[in-house]
Amino acid sequence: MTLSLKLPAADGTTSSYALVGTPIAKATGTPAFNRIAYAAAHVVSAAHIDFDPWNRPAIDWDATMAFRHHLWSHGFKIAEAMDTSQRGMGLDWPGAQELIRRTLAEAKAVEGADLACGAGTDHLAPTDARTVDDVIRAYETQLEYVEKFGGRAILMASRALARIATSPDDYAKVYGRILSQATDKVVLHWLGEMFDPQLAGYWGSTDFEKALDCVLNIISQNKDKVEGIKISLLENSKEVQLRNRLPEGILCFTGDDFNYAELIEGDGQHHSHALLGIFDAVAPSASKALAALAHGDTKTFRAVIEPTVPLSRKIFEVPTQYYKAGVVFLAWLNDHQSHFSMPAGMQSARGILHYAEIFRLADQANVLDRPELATRRMKNLVGVYGIE
Repeated sequence: MTLSLKLPAADGTTSSYALVGTPIAKATGTPAFNRIAYAAAHVVSAAHIDFDPWNRPAIDWDATMAFRHHLWSHGFKIAEAMDTSQRGMGLDWPGAQELIRRTLAEAKAVEGADLACGAGTDHLAPTDARTVDDVIRAYETQLEYVEKFGGRAILMASRALARIATSPDDYAKVYGRILSQATDKVVLHWLGEMFDPQLAGYWGSTDFEKALDCVLNIISQNKDKVEGIKISLLENSKEVQLRNRLPEGILCFTGDDFNYAELIEGDGQHHSHALLGIFDAVAPSASKALAALAHGDTKTFRAVIEPTVPLSRKIFEVPTQYYKAGVVFLAWLNDHQSHFSMPAGMQSARGILHYAEIFRLADQANVLDRPELATRRMKNLVGVYGIE
């Protein structure tokens, strides 16, 4: 039986959409990859008790941890308490602390489970930072917390540092100090202003070449403490420039949710590993594709992962920082949570036309794991907007 429903269009009309996708079958056992693949994971709000979601969002810890098990079962490492978890946009530092502690404890009970945790400065309001030493102390606080529970850190970009830094030397001072104190190697994080407008001019310049020189200098001076760098600029040529200039042994992690397929496959000489928010939403497809790539089957890799790219580009469209809404929307459609509600009411950041197009593209990309349930839930959602 063909599933169908009415969906709205930009011209104000509605039309029937018939589903065409086929769910991706889960592999038996945990797949092995030849790329390091981190999925940046979202958190699930506790909608039934969330009476103040903007100021004090309630988190459903059972559902949040269950989703981490889902990602681990598909072979992914987890990038915890990152931007995808609404860090600084609904999840504050106390919430991130609990998330980090819980996930690190959960991982100990799962064979092969691995993760790295975001350490930033978000408990320091950018307007409260007076000197780079304030930023250093803020980073130290969060790095110490992650390591206290046995975690490895991803050094998140700092809004406070972007605000007060006056030159690349300020970045070199801050990162040099923090890296010298890290127990394990860390992953640096270059998050573009499309994800967070407050990060404009990161690494000391709005000029890409100058910013690139700054971060490469920091990496070169601290090679023994840097595993790699995640770059999220949504422009593959810039990632390739960074990738080609990294010192030997330093990894490039793509955070490019527009061009990840080609960047992960590589150009025959270099390739990117992955630290992606979209992997939260398309884990079965990404897992199957990466497993095929590990066996040298680039044909299957492309056939499975390339249909997810238009979906990802829609989810991450401008204003990009609201992509989390699309990620959680798909988690709801695929029954990883019982409701479509987010910390800080972030589901309202996108409109029904956006969600309707995500539904179409998810179906066409074979990302709807349970089409009947997804269709029923989508009918309920469009009904709220007056579409019967």
